[in-house]
Amino acid sequence: MSSQRRSSEAVVANGDGAISFLADKSAKVFVAGHRGMVGSAVHRKLAALGFTNVLVRTRAELDLAFQPAVEAFFDAERPRYVILAAGKVGGVHASSAAPAEYLTQNLRITVNVVEAAQRCGSVRKLLVLASSTIYPEDAPQPMPESALLSGPPAPGSEWYAIPKIAGIKMCQAYRAEFGMDAIVAAPNNLYGPRDPFPSERSHVIPALIQRFHHAKATGAREVAVWGSGAPLREFTHVDDLADALVVLMDRYSGAEHVNVGSGSEVSVRELAEAVREVVGYEGRVAWDASRPDGVARRLLDSSKMRKLGWEPKVSLRDGIKELYRIYLRHQWDARIKRELAHA
Repeated sequence: MSSQRRSSEAVVANGDGAISFLADKSAKVFVAGHRGMVGSAVHRKLAALGFTNVLVRTRAELDLAFQPAVEAFFDAERPRYVILAAGKVGGVHASSAAPAEYLTQNLRITVNVVEAAQRCGSVRKLLVLASSTIYPEDAPQPMPESALLSGPPAPGSEWYAIPKIAGIKMCQAYRAEFGMDAIVAAPNNLYGPRDPFPSERSHVIPALIQRFHHAKATGAREVAVWGSGAPLREFTHVDDLADALVVLMDRYSGAEHVNVGSGSEVSVRELAEAVREVVGYEGRVAWDASRPDGVARRLLDSSKMRKLGWEPKVSLRDGIKELYRIYLRHQWDARIKRELAHA
């Protein structure tokens, strides 16, 4: 089938308006990145809603960075909906240590999936996941969608942010040229199940959980935390994000990306205290003010998302409690495996 014919079919499919996403539960939905934190939450959400034909592939089964494999998958499976939550993720330290890998890997994945989705002719709607790193360091607070490209991304974040910005622009370009219903969601700091515990990809909440738990287990009198604790951050539970992505798939069709944030700010000091209390560590927190704080505030303006009827449900404390239970179970499982290996 030619590229021109495929793009024409995509326009017809996107414009018929016959059935909404939530009413189309037998359709094929490809969740790219289903083993990651966001992808697994979306997979759980779709299963709970009764979707019966969710397509998933491991990286060993389908390397999204390899264009011929991606095109062959789309031509064979012909999904009707695509949610792209796959990509190489990590903090500023990890991406700064391997900038070429983060930049090229994430660009390749986005380009390959968006292009194959448009070319195959079966995709009615595509959702790409961006990130709040797309906004400049000096963006107005809360950060509106219009702040995109008003300045460069924060230093150290550009290797992850630039492919996300390119993804937004690619969706807009394919919408303009081919009539493709491609949308983008930009969440803020996420946490929840599948959030990796300390590794090069660690986020702040699982890192604090491990640090306080280790201090509690070893009887340490204090735990050192970088910075002054003054910066404000916004955290959104990944299950709330999954709810938002379903709402966007069902109700939104626009060229502009949509911010997804909890709307609740907490200082790093308050966050550390909350984690300390959940873990049950009774020692003191030693703040190392000689270490950098990062930007003072990072809050998304998520009013556009809320107008679509979405509201976050998971409180930060409840989310931390859940993640600590997962950590304890992970520790227990690891201990059992070690004991069996030495039995």
